[in-house]
Order: sequence, then C-alpha cells, then structure tokens
Amino acid sequence: MADALVLRALRGNAKQLDLSGKKLRRVPKAVGRLFELNRLQLKNNLISDLPAELQALNNLTELNLGNNSFEALPEVLKHLRQLRKLHLFDNKLEALSPNVLECLENLTFLNLNKNKLTTLPEEICRLAQLKYLTVNNNQLESIPSKLCLLQHLCELHLAHNKLKSLPHDIGYLTNLKKLSVPRNEIQVLPEIKMTRTFVYRILRKQELCVLRNLKVLDVAGNQLHIFPTKLLHLKLEEFYYEQNPLLEKDLIASTQMNEVLTLQEITARYILNGLSGNSLTEALEHYPEARKILAHASLCAVCKRSFLNTWLECVSFVDLAKKISITSPVHVVPIRALLCSYRCFNESGHQFYGIAIP
Repeated sequence: MADALVLRALRGNAKQLDLSGKKLRRVPKAVGRLFELNRLQLKNNLISDLPAELQALNNLTELNLGNNSFEALPEVLKHLRQLRKLHLFDNKLEALSPNVLECLENLTFLNLNKNKLTTLPEEICRLAQLKYLTVNNNQLESIPSKLCLLQHLCELHLAHNKLKSLPHDIGYLTNLKKLSVPRNEIQVLPEIKMTRTFVYRILRKQELCVLRNLKVLDVAGNQLHIFPTKLLHLKLEEFYYEQNPLLEKDLIASTQMNEVLTLQEITARYILNGLSGNSLTEALEHYPEARKILAHASLCAVCKRSFLNTWLECVSFVDLAKKISITSPVHVVPIRALLCSYRCFNESGHQFYGIAIP
C-alpha cells in the first residue's frame, strides 16, 4: 500500500506525501527521489530510523514523525536544512543529539511531547528561528540557560515534567507570549524584572524590559508559595495558578532581630544611593566585578532606595481579579516584596507583611 502511494507520488512529482498509519517499520527509499516534496507525514507507524536517501529532500519544510519508535534523532535530519516544522511527539527519545539539532537552524516549530527526555542540550540555542517549542509529558529535571537565547520564541510548553526551577535568564525571551509549565515541581519563579532604573542611573546599563510580550502564564499544580515582585508589571491576559500551596494571610506576633549589615552591603548602598555623576560611572568601568555585583541590587518596596542582598522578605496580598483574566476561585494571591530594613517594615501606611517560617 505504502509503495503504491510512493509510486503514484513519483509519477505526479508530488509536493506532499502522507504515509501515516501504514504500520511501516521502514520508510521506502524511493521517497528520497521526491525532490519537490515539501511536506511528509509519517506519524502513527513503527519507524525507528530514516534512510539516508531522504537527505536529497532539499525542499522539505515539514516532517511529522509522531507516534513512532525513535530512540534517537535520525542522522539524516541534519541534511534537511530547509525544515521548518518537526513533529517527534510520542516516541522513545531519551536524549537529543547536539550534532543533529544544531543543523536545524531554520526550524520554527518543534514538538517533543511524550518522550523520555530528562534534559535538553545547550545546542538547542542554535535553533535561532524557533518560535514554538513544546516538551510536555517528558521527564525534564532542568532547562539549560542557553535556551533563553532563542529570541524568536513565542510559545514554550513544559507541562508534566519534573522541573524544580526555571532558568534565571528566562526574562531574556522578550518575544515570549505563552509560558506553560503546569504540573511540575517548581518551588520558586525567577524574579521577572522589568526596568532596573536605579542600576541604569548609576551604571548606565541598557534598560532591561523582559517578558514584555507575555500574555499567558500557566504555573498551576506546582509547589509555589509566593509570586515574583514584578508579576503585576506583566501585561498578562490569562494567568493559571491553582493547586499551589500559596502563603495565606494569618497574622501572628513576631520578634525583630537586630539589623547588622555586612561591609559589602554598606558599601553597595552607599554607591547605589549616595553617589552619582560621571566620575562614579568612569570608575566602575574599570571594575567589572563590582558592576556585576551591583547589577543584582533590589529596590525597597517602602522607601524606594536600593540595596544589595535580600534583607527582609515580605509579602503583599493582591486581588488579581481586577487586573488579569483568571479561572481560579481564589483571586487574592501573595506577591513577594523586598524591604531594606526593619525601619521601613515598621513604617505605617503600607500593606506588607513579614513571612513566618515554621
């Protein structure tokens, strides 16, 4: 049956060929003679490798290998440099060959759902044109930071894995519109920082406006207790966060410790808040390590002054129903807030609460 379809395609110089659900264990080598082919469907078979003859398909832009028996990326893929869409869902992949992956430089769509992947190779950053990446239902334990170099990425789907965290550099995915990471083991979301104006003022760093295009965020079913400080700065249209052990507003008395700042903290606050002008900027140009340290500074939620290390972590409870489309019956969520001192914490008029650790 499959051979007859291939023969018919050869006679008609076909641009598309569908061999899905034919119980194939191998792909007919004659498919490699369909030089005008741009779309090849091979899903729902028993295929575990592809013949070398397919490397002649220079016009192929879409390849569907879903629901087969691949345990590794076929080597022939690295010759299909015009490929735009690649489906590899529901296979037996345990790892992705960097040598193959880095050759798919024109890929815009990659579906790796329902495999056995525990991590992604750093070479995934070579997929410079990638816009859609889905790796749901795998065994991912971590995501490489270099994935955050994919500047064209619009959707990232990582549901039903074993992730405990996300890369701190995820904010560099400035074109990301949808981030879906439900049903993992994530305990803390990275701070989604928008504009570091205080660092810009002192160090003249280029303004960072990250995740500015994010519209949909799904973190349901994780281990989150609190959300990042700048969550409300995101222009979200949909937000899913149910089934997380979020902090609750239950007031208790507490004892305040004495404030003892380290020499590094005192110096950093003096630089960030007390100095300005070209002389400081010029001096820091010669001390890249100092610039690197100061770039991690935070802004006190009360006095709006800068400080370096997390001094007092607090929480505010915000009603999201007025700001974002949500489905959860719980509208009030805990948002992280950083304060620079107990003096600010004791100021009247703010709605920040200390976090009690049992």
